[in-house]
Amino acid sequence: MKNTSLCYIESGDSYLMLHRVKKVNDENRDKWIGIGGKFEEGESPEECMCREMKEETGLTAIDFSYRAIVTFVSDEWGTEYMHLFKCTRFEGKIKDCDEGVLEWIKKEELLSLPIWEGDKIFLRLLDTHCPFFSLKLCYSGDTLTKAVLNGNDLPQSTSPSAG
Repeated sequence: MKNTSLCYIESGDSYLMLHRVKKVNDENRDKWIGIGGKFEEGESPEECMCREMKEETGLTAIDFSYRAIVTFVSDEWGTEYMHLFKCTRFEGKIKDCDEGVLEWIKKEELLSLPIWEGDKIFLRLLDTHCPFFSLKLCYSGDTLTKAVLNGNDLPQSTSPSAG
């Protein structure tokens, strides 16, 4: 079981997204995801997110919020606890990333890109005033088989409410 951080860096109506096309044997291969990675020994979720953001983008987080814990259960990749953040202020200059291509993507275009089906759930929640939430996403291969928000099963193919 692994602990990871994932941050959606926001600027206006866009998020800085990473198109994962450079790493071999990448569970996120060809998908668009936020910025993040695995915890190092002794790191807090915030420290991991800030380090990964700096390493992958060259940017330093100035104002961010810890929004959720997402439990991924996969028959191929094991279980992962992902600590989800949203960053609204940052400084620095974007650099090339060795894991993929960084690009600002408008929020309304994001859901039409190749992203994990479960990511669509938490991306909608990130743009609400929803308090901290817990989301469990179960996958068989690339197929989302179950989603549980704050202990309640979500019907497949429906949007979560902010409640």
